[in-house]
Amino acid sequence: MRRIELSNTKRIFFIRWGTFMFGLMVMGLGIALMVHAELGGAPWDVLHIGLTNHFGLTVGTWSILMGLVVLSITAFLMKAWPQMGAFLNMLFLGIFIDLFLWIIPAPTHLLLQYVMMLTGIIIIGYGIGIYIAPGCGAGPRDSLMLALQKKTGWKVQHVRILMEVVVLTVGWLLGGTVFIGTLIFCFGIGSVVGVTLPHCKRIFDSILKRGKKDEDFNEGSLRTHYHDGIS
Repeated sequence: MRRIELSNTKRIFFIRWGTFMFGLMVMGLGIALMVHAELGGAPWDVLHIGLTNHFGLTVGTWSILMGLVVLSITAFLMKAWPQMGAFLNMLFLGIFIDLFLWIIPAPTHLLLQYVMMLTGIIIIGYGIGIYIAPGCGAGPRDSLMLALQKKTGWKVQHVRILMEVVVLTVGWLLGGTVFIGTLIFCFGIGSVVGVTLPHCKRIFDSILKRGKKDEDFNEGSLRTHYHDGIS
C-alpha cells in the first residue's frame, strides 16, 4: 500500500510540474509572436523591449532580471520567500521567450503582423490557463500584486491597473513599442483568460482523475479506501 501511495504521489508531482512548465513554454511562444509582430506588446513586455532597446541584452534576459527584482520586492514586503513556482516562472519564461524569438522569423507583411499579434494574445491566454491550472504558485508579477494588495488593502484590480500603468509608462519612455496590440492585450486578455483558464483547469483535472481511475481498476479492492489528498 505504501508503494502504491508513493507511486501516485510521484505521478501527480510530474503531471503538475510538467503542466506548469508546458504552460510557461506556451506563454513564451505567445509573447515572442507579439514581440515579432511589432504592433505593441503587453505592458511588462513593453518594458522589457524598452530596456533591450536602451541598454542591450535580450528581451528574455530582461524578463528574468525584472522578475528577480519583482521577487526581491515581494520578499521584502512579505518578509518571506515566494513559492518555488515563482522562481521557475521567472527563469524559464525568459528562456522560452528568447528561444522562440530566435526560432520564429519576423513577419514581412503587415497582415502577417496582425495575425501574429492576435494569435500571440490567444496563445498567451492559453499559456496562462495551463500554468495556473496545476496550482504550482503565482508568477513574479502576480506575487507582487498580491503582496501590494495585502499591504495596501486595495482591491486586486486596482493594484493591477496601477502596476500595469507604471510599467507601461516606463517601458514607453525607454522606447518600448506601444500600439494597437497593447490596447487589444490590455482590454482583451481578461476575456481570453476567462475562457482559457476554466478550460485548462477542466482538462488538467480530468487527467488527474483518469490516472486515478486507471490505478483503481488495476489495484481492485486494495484501493477501496484510498484517498490521495487532491481536492
